[in-house]
Amino acid sequence: MPKVYNWQIGREMDYWYEGSRPQRQVGAVFDTNKCIACQTCTMACKTTWTSGKGQEYMFWNNVETKPWGSYPLAWDVRILQMLGPQRWENGVYQGKTIFEAAPPGERVLGYLPEDLDYAYPNRGEDETNAPLNEDKFYIRLPHDLWFFYLPRICNHCTYPACLAACPRVAIYKRREDGIVLVDQARCRGYRECVQACPYKKVFYNHVTRIAEKCIFCFPAVERGYQPRCMRTCIGKIRTVGFIHTPEQADPENPMDFLVHVRKVALPLLPQLGLEPNVYYIPPVHVGNVRFLKMLFGPGVERAIAAYKKAMEGQDPELLGVLLLAVSTDRLIYKFRVAGGQAMGYDEKGQEIVRVPLKEPIVVRPPLDDKVGAYRYNIT
Repeated sequence: MPKVYNWQIGREMDYWYEGSRPQRQVGAVFDTNKCIACQTCTMACKTTWTSGKGQEYMFWNNVETKPWGSYPLAWDVRILQMLGPQRWENGVYQGKTIFEAAPPGERVLGYLPEDLDYAYPNRGEDETNAPLNEDKFYIRLPHDLWFFYLPRICNHCTYPACLAACPRVAIYKRREDGIVLVDQARCRGYRECVQACPYKKVFYNHVTRIAEKCIFCFPAVERGYQPRCMRTCIGKIRTVGFIHTPEQADPENPMDFLVHVRKVALPLLPQLGLEPNVYYIPPVHVGNVRFLKMLFGPGVERAIAAYKKAMEGQDPELLGVLLLAVSTDRLIYKFRVAGGQAMGYDEKGQEIVRVPLKEPIVVRPPLDDKVGAYRYNIT
């Protein structure tokens, strides 16, 4: 099996194909501290791409409540149990990836979900209808009570498990932007991709009998616009753009700045070995750092410290990048922070958005002398 370098785990690893990075790689950063699980992203994607027959259960975008929520059911718990205990040492992953841990005769370590595993999307996962106790819930009473929302899409991985597992070579990664797609003319519905993807973001259509998955809204990306789930985000948690490897990082690129420069955004389950290209700013209020390290790797504490610093007004550059998220429906290639404002630029270097680091506050008197009328109800 060929060797490829995965910078997220700090070492070479086994992969089914030779390493071949795209000309540029599309990616996204999700700020979990601002997600309110309104599911606007979920419904925007659902109504755009998966409203047909055989797609009823498909959520290419979904939002889960952690630590106890998941879609499909227990996707993260099951793959981590199959992988077994692993460890990090000085930022280098010492355990096995799902490619290296694959059983004989299989290309990838994985499992095929049951049909009923897809019957429980995030509905009321953060609500309780019974007294809380330590045995049933992942908490320590009376104080350690927390949860956070985790929005998920296909990670359009650098080393996709779905691509590695497909016997028909029906899944491919686009050279121009790194988006992972299914060639539906070649697909025969063997569901090897569904079994292999640890994030369970490839779906089987039982009507057409072929695989379907998130396409990162490539028709929009090709025109310089953000995907539907990104541009409709009410919480403005999503930064979208193109990301480079650490040695090629551009500090003026919002994605590179968040991931490589400030290191505030981390991959989801990097120990699996796929080098996913969707990153997460970990929640700052979760007391159990071990849980966060399991999800996002060993850089959690550094990321949280950097985020808090920005929220306290000590890092205007980072604050500016975060405020530019979903401030425009266009893809931002470069940014600049100056004079208390953050500016975003398109691929040609033209300014497309400008936001203040601090919203101006204007206090108006109750009586408007110019028109002789009160602004407020004084009765």
